[in-house]
Amino acid sequence: MPVLRCRMHHRRRRPTVISSLSTSTSAASSSSLDLPPPSPGLALEALDARLSFGNKKALDGASLRVPEGHLHILLGPNGCGKSTLLRALGGLLPLRSGVARTLGPRAFVFQNPDHQVVLPTAGADVAFGLGRLGLPDAVAARRAVAALARVGLAGLETRPVHTLSGGQKQRVAVAGALAQGPRVLLLDELTTFLDAEDAAGVLAAVRAAVGPGGRQRPAEGGHGGGDGGGKGGDGGGASPSSPRVSALWVTHRLDELRAADSASLMEGGRIVATGDPREVAEELRRRGAVVAHW
Repeated sequence: MPVLRCRMHHRRRRPTVISSLSTSTSAASSSSLDLPPPSPGLALEALDARLSFGNKKALDGASLRVPEGHLHILLGPNGCGKSTLLRALGGLLPLRSGVARTLGPRAFVFQNPDHQVVLPTAGADVAFGLGRLGLPDAVAARRAVAALARVGLAGLETRPVHTLSGGQKQRVAVAGALAQGPRVLLLDELTTFLDAEDAAGVLAAVRAAVGPGGRQRPAEGGHGGGDGGGKGGDGGGASPSSPRVSALWVTHRLDELRAADSASLMEGGRIVATGDPREVAEELRRRGAVVAHW
């Protein structure tokens, strides 16, 4: 699986859900009331986001806008600030200056599924995360079943977690996030610890959750979530009345661009290219990366 290693011009956890519109701002900002309102039609946006760790500039004026209903891939080499920006957008890191905000509620899924999927069975793990919503056990169980079906794991709710592959565990983590009804998924390097087959399954599950789109729908083969939409109501699956789900997918794997509706390239704490995935791929080629044609 191609990984972004080109030389650029220099310059364990449960899925976390946070309600309402989330805004991360500078502590030095005079007031959040001074900030412009969220732009209509956007799932998330960052405006001139800046953050340093000691003398290192992690974010150096990063700006990003992702439309509602998009699977947006944020691509860049290790250490360029991708995960820092994702955490700032999710309110986990306060900015030194600038703005980072998303529609709410939102949900995080992180790299290592072994740090997120911890209960004995897949269904129990997804249902456990619904406890904060105060749902009756029977309702939580039904919603967990529907969420697992939504990520292509229908019928596996009683499967012991220790028998699942890494990709299946990661899809359980995604199901746990989806079951809680987020408007935005914040996804940090979900395929880092997975082989090509499991990685394709996780990407297909997220693609199906966000909805139709992307340059190339990933192969079905049991990895997609096409038959797992649920029946609405307490099920937790997609329904005509469900709000659109959007996703920011952080990665350094070039081939994952194929599934995106839109994409951005990050370098040195800044967004240096954004737009159609083909345009971003072309920018990567111009900078010396090897990107497969599609």
